[in-house]
Amino acid sequence: MKIRIIGAGPGGLLFASLMKRANPNYDIVVHERGPRDATWGFGVVFSDRALEFMRADDEEMYQLLLPNMEQWPNLMIAVNDHKVPVTGNGFAAIGRLEMLTLMFAHAEKLGVDLRFESEINSLDELGDADLIVAANGASSWVREQNMEKFGTTCDWRPNKFMWYGTSKVFDALSLTFRDTPEGVFCAHHYRYSPKMSTFLVEVTDATWHKVGFDKMNPEETIRYCEEVFAPDLDGHPILSNNSYWRNFPAIWNERWSFDNVVLIGDALRTAHFSIGSGTRLAMEDSITLFKALQANPDNLQAALRSFKELREPPMRKIWNAANVSLRWYEKMDELVKLDPVDFCYSYMTRTGRVDHAELARRDPELAAAYLKLHPELSAKS
Repeated sequence: MKIRIIGAGPGGLLFASLMKRANPNYDIVVHERGPRDATWGFGVVFSDRALEFMRADDEEMYQLLLPNMEQWPNLMIAVNDHKVPVTGNGFAAIGRLEMLTLMFAHAEKLGVDLRFESEINSLDELGDADLIVAANGASSWVREQNMEKFGTTCDWRPNKFMWYGTSKVFDALSLTFRDTPEGVFCAHHYRYSPKMSTFLVEVTDATWHKVGFDKMNPEETIRYCEEVFAPDLDGHPILSNNSYWRNFPAIWNERWSFDNVVLIGDALRTAHFSIGSGTRLAMEDSITLFKALQANPDNLQAALRSFKELREPPMRKIWNAANVSLRWYEKMDELVKLDPVDFCYSYMTRTGRVDHAELARRDPELAAAYLKLHPELSAKS
């Protein structure tokens, strides 16, 4: 089987490794337009189960990645200088480049042909491939050139965000909301190595314009954000890695494949970073596509149909929750006026996946503090 994969992110690399391990005779090439030693962004975060989802399907990859992760048991939510730890919400993180480097080596050890600085701009360039996997991210040209075939919809959301890093090492995944005269600034931050943290800054469109970020150069933007978050950075700088303001695209495709072409990862659908599932979703796509192909070795179209049938129900639930979550952030200028306990409760229950009973199981103190503020609810429970 001749397989061509566009994009050497976690999803594409995991799929290549699974297929090559299953059959070393498969001709598998991964085309990556960027150089081997470069990646945009900083850390990748997972829920507390980390990579448990892949353990049964690729034990070697699991054992390779897990020891290199930073792990912590709780979430911290801060509104200005009022910090509320939320228990029962563990996470793990790893530097994106470190993760990819480990995955490169794993794939090449199995015999996968990784080609860096290999930019493909047309499906015709891939020749007579049996299967083409588009794992080339939210701005996938494969999807953009075939939107009608995929049934693509894209909802560009109004908030602005920027991926930064910092040398300040945080104890936990934290959400810090700073209320300023121009509007609320939110930082999503977590350590991904003993020396570095991701530091993503998000503001509403109104705040972005009030501050005048559209007229600032990158250095001025960093200085402004450092001033806003000075109490949280403790003198550490904000660091850029091709960082720029962007809007989040909520992407969905009604059809996931055509002919011998299939989408996975952010090319298939995007999930807002506030639920921390983008990389995991891409890797789970790869596992499901691999299993569908294994179950239908002589019928590609049946395999691609099976991939969608198996993967769509759980993926749609997460996608819907992610879209509810991103809209919560679009209202943060109003929400930040709440009592800190109410604010944290609103955050934890924002998607509907966590109700009061589940919150009480995870963090009895927060649930009890909320009921103390709302005794009328305590009487009903």
